[in-house]
This record gives sequence, structure tokens and C-alpha cells, in this order.
Amino acid sequence: MYWRLPRSVYRQGQGAPNKRAFRRLVSAGRAQGVLAYVGATIAGWCALGPRGDFPALERSRILKPVDDTPVWSIVCFFILPRFRRQGLSTKLVEAAVAHARRRGARVVEAYPVDPRGDYPPAFAWTGLAASFRQARFEEAARRSPTRPIMRRRIGGPARGARRRRKAAP
Repeated sequence: MYWRLPRSVYRQGQGAPNKRAFRRLVSAGRAQGVLAYVGATIAGWCALGPRGDFPALERSRILKPVDDTPVWSIVCFFILPRFRRQGLSTKLVEAAVAHARRRGARVVEAYPVDPRGDYPPAFAWTGLAASFRQARFEEAARRSPTRPIMRRRIGGPARGARRRRKAAP
């Protein structure tokens, strides 16, 4: 719910109220994501959706829109500790891209951390830039030394994006 609510509302609802609000979104089909299984165990998840589903991105000076291209945003990961450092985050990114493609997305954007040195995995809940690079994302902007905005084009020209025309000879 962090990305979906004003910070004060999120803080007031921490715990059970935010969980209930998220369950309502899921039940209504308004929350999207992908799950990673190892055998029958859910090992991790990744949240994504059209950028407009996450108003906190609009309020961020660092994560503000790069341009007017319509994008789907990957905003959050969680991988159970015993399944970390096994390449699962890159697999979740690929599954998220496939999910967005099936729903008509042309560009997927992410906001990972690009740490300088050791970084505790528990704080990498937006993902690590290295996982996105492995999944063929490219840096689109960087307004902070450790927070790139990364993109991957997954289809033809993005709907609503401006096209450049070749000049007539």
C-alpha cells in the first residue's frame, strides 16, 4: 500500500488496516503482481501495474516521470530469506514483464536500488539494479546516485508516445 497512498495515510494504516485495504484491492482485481514458487512454496512476489496506480511515484522528486511515455511500473519485491541470492528476483522481473505485456503494456519501468558496496537484502524491496540489467532493462534516468529509473521496451511504440518521422528527401 506504500506506493498507493499518501505517506500519512499509509503510516496511520500500518498493519491490519493496510492489509485489509490491500485485500479489498486484490478482491476487486485492482492489484496486480506475480508470485514465485519453489515447489509448492510461495518463495516471493513482485507488485506491478500501470504507473497511475501508484500515486507515490508522482510525488517523488527522484522517481518523477522521465517523459510522457505510458509505462507499467514494477514497484516492490519480497523474497523469503531462504530463497534469496538464487536468481529469483530476475525471474520475477521476467514474469512481471510477461504479465504487463499480456495486458497491453509497451514499456515497463522500475525503480531499483544500485548500491555502492554491501546492501542489506531487506532494504532492497524495490529490487536491485543488477537484476533489472540481467532482464534487459536500461537506465532511463538517474536523479540520485543509488536510484536509477530503468526501462524495458516490450512491444511496438508505446501508446500515446510521440513518434519521430523521417524527413522527406
